[in-house]
Amino acid sequence: MVNEPQSNSSNFSFITGILFWCTLVVVSCVYLTIPLITIFADAFKVSSSQAAWAGSAFSFAFAGGGLFFGVLSDRYGRKKLMLSGLLLLTIITPLIGSVSSLSWLVALRAIQGLAASMFPPSVLAYAMEMFPVKKRVTIIGFISTAFLMATIAGQLYSSFIVLSLSWSYVFYLLFAVYLISTILITFFIPKDKTKQPEGSFFSPFLRIGDIFKRKGLPFCYIISATLFISLVGFFTTLGNYLSSPIFGLSHQDILWVRAVGIIGMLVAPFDGRLVAKIGVKNVLWCGLILAGIGLGLLGSMPNIIFLVAMSVVFITGIAMALPALISLIGHIAGEFRAIAVSFHMFMVFIGASFGPILSIYLINHGGYLLSFEVLAGLLGLSLLVPFFIRLEEPRSYPASSQNETNVTG
Repeated sequence: MVNEPQSNSSNFSFITGILFWCTLVVVSCVYLTIPLITIFADAFKVSSSQAAWAGSAFSFAFAGGGLFFGVLSDRYGRKKLMLSGLLLLTIITPLIGSVSSLSWLVALRAIQGLAASMFPPSVLAYAMEMFPVKKRVTIIGFISTAFLMATIAGQLYSSFIVLSLSWSYVFYLLFAVYLISTILITFFIPKDKTKQPEGSFFSPFLRIGDIFKRKGLPFCYIISATLFISLVGFFTTLGNYLSSPIFGLSHQDILWVRAVGIIGMLVAPFDGRLVAKIGVKNVLWCGLILAGIGLGLLGSMPNIIFLVAMSVVFITGIAMALPALISLIGHIAGEFRAIAVSFHMFMVFIGASFGPILSIYLINHGGYLLSFEVLAGLLGLSLLVPFFIRLEEPRSYPASSQNETNVTG
């Protein structure tokens, strides 16, 4: 039966692979249109700032929808929300490729953002509840790696497609990707156990305030925001820096430089081993320190090899810190982990929205070095946050352990 898989390592690896793949292809959708802005501007005869709404509409819907649907997954189940999101993406995505006006493109991208937002909070809550404690940080590490890789994978995918085909095929081909992903989740991912719904439809939303009553949890959200302010601000500053007269790289060359950062992301799946050895807060600290050092040194030497090396150091730090942060949030939140993780996702994309704004402002008023240093300074300030977080055994772990027999290895 689908909801009673065999308890072995191969089964754990297979399910982990499916969740990693589906997270990657869903979150990559956020970044698809970044290389397409000038193409949209030419195709629809609009300015670049107007064409950029193809990305902004998705991001706003994705951030707000993540909080909304993350709360609903408590009521209707994680797998149901993941499936619903993938089914809607399968239907909506090819329609985007057929539009003939920017207004329709923006509208459908917003709907696509809402559909995509059903998946991330649900998959994170699913991983926390359906995997045993010893496997939990590992699966969260793989999912976090997918989140980070999506920042590059989405851009590389759309860039390669438009080199030989029209921009419409970026969305047409994704239809098959989402259809396959839907089939994988339907038949190979165990069903999670959901409680009988209590109260009205709006009852779960009234519980959002409860997460702020958990000591230390609000402090975690400071790191949620600063991590992605720094990450997206880094990509924005790096792109401008490499395309400036100092380096003069083309758009495709810049994408390849960014792609090297994937090396640093590969550390995330091994966070579980680090947490087991030195503790979740220490892993978080190490990640923040490493990211801060890499980002702080980025603009100090106008050498492409040095810059690429420091980029890998920075992204390695982010890849260490993110899974540890998510695990910490889930640990503190206890029975409110789904809502807590949903709010984490909300803060992540709030940070992602402010990252480009802050970095462009700093570049215009002080240059590339100032932008890198201020972003590194934010990570430095984040190092103070874990001092205010006290770890206690969450009261809900015994209850959640009932589900741990579903996905073990």
